[in-house]
Amino acid sequence: MPLLSTDDLRVYYGDFQAVHGVSIEVDEGETVAIIGANGAGKSSLLNAIVGLNPQKRGTVRYDGEDISRWRADAIARAGLTMVPEGRRLFPTLTVEDNLLMGAACRRPGPWSLDTVYELFPRLRDLREMTAARLSGGQQQMVAIGRALMTNPRVLLCDELSLGLAPKVIADIYQCFVAIKRTGVALVLIEQNVAQACAAAQRVYCLLEGRVNLSGDPRTLSMEEISSAYFGTKAAA
Repeated sequence: MPLLSTDDLRVYYGDFQAVHGVSIEVDEGETVAIIGANGAGKSSLLNAIVGLNPQKRGTVRYDGEDISRWRADAIARAGLTMVPEGRRLFPTLTVEDNLLMGAACRRPGPWSLDTVYELFPRLRDLREMTAARLSGGQQQMVAIGRALMTNPRVLLCDELSLGLAPKVIADIYQCFVAIKRTGVALVLIEQNVAQACAAAQRVYCLLEGRVNLSGDPRTLSMEEISSAYFGTKAAA
């Protein structure tokens, strides 16, 4: 049984339907990439999973339980945590205070201020600086660290690479190796196809709110992935 799954999930914004019957699975400790162009429905899917968009139909299951109608705060306390697009830090709070916001869930686990600072040593030096004064890459580290402070079982990351330099992106993805050692499953929403596929054991490509291709990225050719991404032909 997968740790996290959706079954025929449909997501709406008023009369507009953004996600059309999407079914995905995430196993314990697995890294899953969800790729697709702008407007493909990736963020809408993630927001529906974590309870930020209640206008949905279908089923979201976590650890065998139907959480489709749970509130976002209950979902976070259960161990599903999102690193949102754009980081959404508290700009006037310090790095350390932003990190401590994640500890409000009070879930037991390996992640604490000390272990987050071990993962991102630069943040220890910047701990008294306000988030507004950080670079984009430093803010992303704080956003990931804050999410880890909830001690999640599944970490859902929305567009981590957006607006960041390639070296910063590579450093952040390298940190996922240490994160996965603690047993955390990762769901990566990405436009950077190569980066996402290199990190994942399973990939789903969305096109206009539907799954256009899925499978092990190591067995899919870049031609198949590109065709599904752009919708240039029907994917097998």
